[in-house]
Amino acid sequence: MKVLVIEDNVGVCSMIEMFFSKEGISGEFVHDGQQGYEAFKTGHWDLLIIDWMLPGLDGISLCRKIRQDNYTTPIIMLTAKDSESDQVLGLEMGADDYVTKPFSPLALMARIKAVTRRYQVLEQEKTEPETDLLKSENFIISKTTRDVYRQGEKITNLTPKEFDLLYYFLQNPRQVFTREQLLEQVWGYSFYGDERTVDVHIKRLRKKVETQKNPFFHTVWGVGYKFEELNEDNEN
Repeated sequence: MKVLVIEDNVGVCSMIEMFFSKEGISGEFVHDGQQGYEAFKTGHWDLLIIDWMLPGLDGISLCRKIRQDNYTTPIIMLTAKDSESDQVLGLEMGADDYVTKPFSPLALMARIKAVTRRYQVLEQEKTEPETDLLKSENFIISKTTRDVYRQGEKITNLTPKEFDLLYYFLQNPRQVFTREQLLEQVWGYSFYGDERTVDVHIKRLRKKVETQKNPFFHTVWGVGYKFEELNEDNEN
């Protein structure tokens, strides 16, 4: 695996490089956002790790620029910002996951393996023919083309992880899942980090696919979440 790390903290880079060597990962380290973008454009990378705060070009702008250029290379953001709004911003700009500083190198490695594993599955699915569509009372969704329709209206603003989460819930309607279960099944790794990752994605999905009269994601207090397509006259 070949990973480009764009991080201006030399100490953090040294720590990551040490663990890369143990895992057999080839890493290149750049300490400036603009130089990182140029390194990305001139190489072939299996994964990008981008710090939020960078000289030259900040991490959010860099992530957005890469996605605007239609590159699908997996991106993990490193950030000292832990507010929900900051996490949402990073995900909305195209990051696949984020790790909050200070972080455990083992947790970072788990995220790397999970993100790359997800992309490998997606690439495999692209080569497989579409056999059927996942349909429900309100939704038609294709895992191969990743198209989502709600009551005939196409929803085009879902991030990759929001799509995966919606698809999983549609496959398992009315089942209650804990945050840890959702992290394991949708994110693809055992729970190492902040379970608010799930809360952030549920909040964004509610804004994008629900209407005031049609809530689909229901909080089960003390447990987690479930997906249920209730009639408008039913209570949430």
